[in-house]
Amino acid sequence: MNTIVDLNKILNSGSLESELDFERASVIHRKLRVLVKEHPELSEKRGKLRLLIKAYENSVWVESEISAEKIKESDVAEVVAEQERLFFHNRKELIKKKLRSLSLSQKDLGKILGHNSVTYISELVNGINPFTTRDLIIIHLLLKIDFNDLIPTVLNPDEREKLANAINELSNPKLKMNEESLELVTC
Repeated sequence: MNTIVDLNKILNSGSLESELDFERASVIHRKLRVLVKEHPELSEKRGKLRLLIKAYENSVWVESEISAEKIKESDVAEVVAEQERLFFHNRKELIKKKLRSLSLSQKDLGKILGHNSVTYISELVNGINPFTTRDLIIIHLLLKIDFNDLIPTVLNPDEREKLANAINELSNPKLKMNEESLELVTC
């Protein structure tokens, strides 16, 4: 989840369409509370996001229509959004730690990656904007950070379901999927 990219995508769509959208919007809204102090220009977008969150809550979470299925969907979306948030936080801390160990600054990393703006490299490291694949390869090579720590591997609920269905349709007795971890289990 890259804060500004996801924020702009949500605001451009004009509504939240799923529980995952809602949970991601909630995470972004909390991040913006801190970011607005450094970037006051985000204040208006934070207000618009708050309105979308409220509109979603008012339309979807009508007390008389709350089902067990809806609660389960919400719980899964909350877990996915939290996994995404933790991934980006951990990646940021790992990059900063590796930079410190090499006596490099974020500005130095920006020069290495070819990004001249100090603000932009800060946004990349903090997960506000996404790294390019090229950036991640260079960080992997330079800082010796495993790709599993650089590239998020969390699938949203819709993608998880599509993957499970595709594997089930193959009807290959040697290929099974652990529904919780999404790991392939070969027999």
